Amino acid sequence: MEVAVNVELKTLHILQDITFYNNTPDSLTTIVLNDWNNAFSEKNTPLAKRFSDEFYRGFHLANADERGSTTILTMTDSDYVDFEWERTVENPDLIVVKLKRKLAPNEKINLQVTYIAKIPSEKFTHYGFDQNGGMNLKNWFLTPARYDNHAFLRYNNFNLDDIANAASDFEISLKIPANYWITSDLNTVSKDFSNEQFNVISLSGNNRTDFNLFVERQNSFVTYENGSTEILSNLKNKKLDEIQKALIINRVVDFANDFIGKYPHQKITVSQADYDRNPFYGLNQLPSFISPFTEEFMFEITFLKTYLNNYLKNSLRLDPRKDNWIYDGIQIYAMMKFIEENHPKQKMLGGLANIKILKSFNITNLTFNEQYSYYYMLMARKNLDQPLGDPKNTLIKFNEQIANKYRSGLSFNYLDSYLSNNALNKSIQEFYTLNTKQESDQSDFEKIVKQNTNKNIDWFFSTIIDTRDIIDYKFSNVSKTKDSVQFSVRNRTNVYAPIPVFGIKKNEVVFKKWIEPKKEDSVYVFPRESADKIVLNYDNEVPEFNQRNNWKSLKSFAITNKPIKFTFAKDLEDPYYNQILYMPTLTYNLYDGFTPGIRFHNKTILDKPFIFDINPAYSTKAGALSGSSAFSVNHYYRDSRLYNVRYSISQNYFHYAPDATYLRLNPMIQLRIREENFRDNRKQLITMRQIIVNREESKYITDNSKPNYSVFNLRYANTKTELVNHFNIMEDVQFSSGFGKVASEIEYRRMFDDNRRLNLRLYAGTFLYNKTNSDYFSFGLDRPTDYMFDYNFYGRSENTGFFSQQFVMAEGGFKSQIEPSYANQWMTTLNVSYSIWNWIEVYGDAGFLKNKHKAEHFAYDSGIRLNLVPDYFELYFPVYSNNGWEITQNKYNEKLRFVITLSPRTLLTLFTRKWL
Repeated sequence: MEVAVNVELKTLHILQDITFYNNTPDSLTTIVLNDWNNAFSEKNTPLAKRFSDEFYRGFHLANADERGSTTILTMTDSDYVDFEWERTVENPDLIVVKLKRKLAPNEKINLQVTYIAKIPSEKFTHYGFDQNGGMNLKNWFLTPARYDNHAFLRYNNFNLDDIANAASDFEISLKIPANYWITSDLNTVSKDFSNEQFNVISLSGNNRTDFNLFVERQNSFVTYENGSTEILSNLKNKKLDEIQKALIINRVVDFANDFIGKYPHQKITVSQADYDRNPFYGLNQLPSFISPFTEEFMFEITFLKTYLNNYLKNSLRLDPRKDNWIYDGIQIYAMMKFIEENHPKQKMLGGLANIKILKSFNITNLTFNEQYSYYYMLMARKNLDQPLGDPKNTLIKFNEQIANKYRSGLSFNYLDSYLSNNALNKSIQEFYTLNTKQESDQSDFEKIVKQNTNKNIDWFFSTIIDTRDIIDYKFSNVSKTKDSVQFSVRNRTNVYAPIPVFGIKKNEVVFKKWIEPKKEDSVYVFPRESADKIVLNYDNEVPEFNQRNNWKSLKSFAITNKPIKFTFAKDLEDPYYNQILYMPTLTYNLYDGFTPGIRFHNKTILDKPFIFDINPAYSTKAGALSGSSAFSVNHYYRDSRLYNVRYSISQNYFHYAPDATYLRLNPMIQLRIREENFRDNRKQLITMRQIIVNREESKYITDNSKPNYSVFNLRYANTKTELVNHFNIMEDVQFSSGFGKVASEIEYRRMFDDNRRLNLRLYAGTFLYNKTNSDYFSFGLDRPTDYMFDYNFYGRSENTGFFSQQFVMAEGGFKSQIEPSYANQWMTTLNVSYSIWNWIEVYGDAGFLKNKHKAEHFAYDSGIRLNLVPDYFELYFPVYSNNGWEITQNKYNEKLRFVITLSPRTLLTLFTRKWL
């Protein structure tokens, strides 16, 4: 390639000569070129849709000059005869070159291509041009795709760093402005500084699938020599000097060479951008002002993770999408071994473990390597885990970036412990050597491991790698004598996998034995060796679903295997205790005032089958006790679209008026349904519940409504949501002694290419029968009465004043208060809003209401909506409605409506939806 870099226009002008050798067994009629830079060209490319699925707004809100593209000028053969080529709308990041004749095996062909690569902003992926006039270049050039199983791999760019290029030899001549620097992991052949305006740098590299290239105004990279390998790094750390960094780098590089194999190239880059793309999850979640680790350790773990990632990506010649678990497994497994070797006493939260007040928390007592299991279990306990062997592009974001990475490493560690005798480490080294000679895949790795052991490990690949089956063992029929212990092991999931049994005496291991419980009635007898407990999977080597049932006490008298442990606020699950967590709470409504309380629950960071949550409180304004409680049981179905059934009962006791309380009981069953494709954002929910409400009578409530009532509610919701499109349909049926009603709601949101947004909502409801004599159960035009106490109204019985202006998008969805405000027969409304600039929108509502013995009434309103955070913080300014020009009327401030969400639990969904 001859490349002219234009830093002002953020473009690369490229003249490229490709000599393609057909080393496949097939005759080829086409050649597929990866053109991943062009994935940034439009808002409807597969990459753009991926951003939308993950709720990343930056790409769709970006200016046109921040996006990238590839413009092909010419494509000819060596005789300058044009090739016919195509780039489809479905695959804008691939180019299919049509050959004039079949290219037989062992033949070669030349392609000469001239094109302009417009480089995107680095804010999308950390690759691209930055605000300082530099460029971090990745996947910017055309290159033949990997050929596998008689076909070119046609992989779209999904921002997964898994481009499948054919191994190539590169010769590159770069022409850059004279005041810029070039850094690359290719070899420097020559430098020409003879011209005052530009420099010409020649680079080369053999047997490469990819390379890194950095263009900077000022060189930020420092070179470190380690034998025959040159390490170029710009990882940020201002508190360590270069000697300290060099010692750490040498330790990591030497470890990788010894543990995996010698790096096959002369140079490797370890950049801050690479780390920022794949940070060490956990460390990157801590606030900047908290520094529980030493500067040396922070730099070491940062360098270790990034170095191993680049080292393996540049060395292993796997299909990086299909066999990604091998990259992840070797990387995390090597990190675990490095920590065992160099920092065996390091804790998950570093120096925080030494603070006395925190020592009671399980999270501070975990070793650094124990954290990997918990991050995997976050998904497994939510029934969102996916097989390690699934292609990378099919994984949900948390699994792709965290859970599957960590489980891959845990699985390698599990296999190593089971095989012993260094069999796995030897296999990794042999597999690494194989990759220096040829392309490889999972079958090659499996074959090598099996050659290095006489144990049957078919279960590892067929179960641990290729399925999402879970492992869960527990003891049964335990008996002991002074000298021996006898027991059976129950397989709760019928998934076979070896598991270790430990004998524990005063928290010290006195024996460890591997068992292979293939038969349900197998009986095991081990020498007791003075153990006072036996424990399955004590070191958490097996990625087991539930460790809470792994203990059996051997003491003569034991009330329970696990004592009760009270913990403040939140903690990780501790399988050796029955945990009760507690923390102060503070809520507010107009009638209770500020309501302090204390919450007791068993919700650790990992989900559990049974959850209790009890929150007694004191209403300062009413001078009385209040509070809430909830009890739920979750049942997960692993192999069904109906993946979760939740049985629950909840209770709330607060004031609904200044002088009256309400007690609400809510027994409920919820059925959650998902698509077979976990990345599909469509979710379905079926809810069956009985709402039982007992209200004290209030002198402020004079609407003739019954104080006590019960409503059966059946609800179905079908939602598919992402950044560009949101669609939701909800069907609702209610039956009570006094009424029966059905309602339907359809909501649609759309973000257009000009970043303007359209919101549409259609609501229709009708009574099947209505024997009530008040509007308490009627459809509300601008504000529901919320007789089922579903919404967090701060002043639910207010008809005037600030709290009456709280808006909830429910039922009619009007913002102006129009008479009649209720419908006791039927109601149909349409709510529309459209953004005119940024978060400023215009809205309009229209609908018909029908009350008994009255004609239909047509209602409408319009105004301005400040949609600051959709569904969480919004303001509505009425302009014109049935009431006339409201903006010119007296007391206009009393006509404004607001949406404010103060619940931390609700706000948290804003930040978690992008992961799931």
